[in-house]
Amino acid sequence: MTLSRLPLILAASVGLGALMSGCVAITENHYSRDDKAVARIGDFGEATLINASGQTIGRAVLTQGTTGLLIRVEVDGLTPGWHGIHIHATGECQAPFTSAGGHINHSDHTRPHGLLNPGGPDDGDLPNIYADQQGRVRAELFTTRARIAPEGPGQWLWDEDGSALVIHAMPDDHRSQPIGGAGDRVACGIMAAG
Repeated sequence: MTLSRLPLILAASVGLGALMSGCVAITENHYSRDDKAVARIGDFGEATLINASGQTIGRAVLTQGTTGLLIRVEVDGLTPGWHGIHIHATGECQAPFTSAGGHINHSDHTRPHGLLNPGGPDDGDLPNIYADQQGRVRAELFTTRARIAPEGPGQWLWDEDGSALVIHAMPDDHRSQPIGGAGDRVACGIMAAG
């Protein structure tokens, strides 16, 4: 094989875009990114979401990706409109859900709340979700700041006291402290391995 054909073979096996950007290092059985740690794909978890009356109103499915966590949220019975949603540090959901504690933010250098905060975001911040006129949410969220794999980027959610997914009554403005004006906690789900 000539050296002139080698780049084409490598491009076909790892993707031309990745090869050209220089962000892929080829190893024996997989590749890793130079710029951050990589998690094992496929770890799975879920959270059954309940309202303040203890009724099940939906669920969240967690799937580990190489650089972050994909969270699929399916909820019924919310007030129509935008709602803040965050990952909280304690796996407890006793109404009014303050038992879930504050946001996960266990790193040595904690950051203030807010996806649009120049000093943020904290590790529990997520984009808002929208409930339609029937109060239904069907959404997928992705965060690089949390993980369910034993190693990789983000805060590990399966620590000693677990973690919870909390939905708020109002939208998060992504700037103000401590929770972006998102208001009361209206739904909560303990995240557990699937």
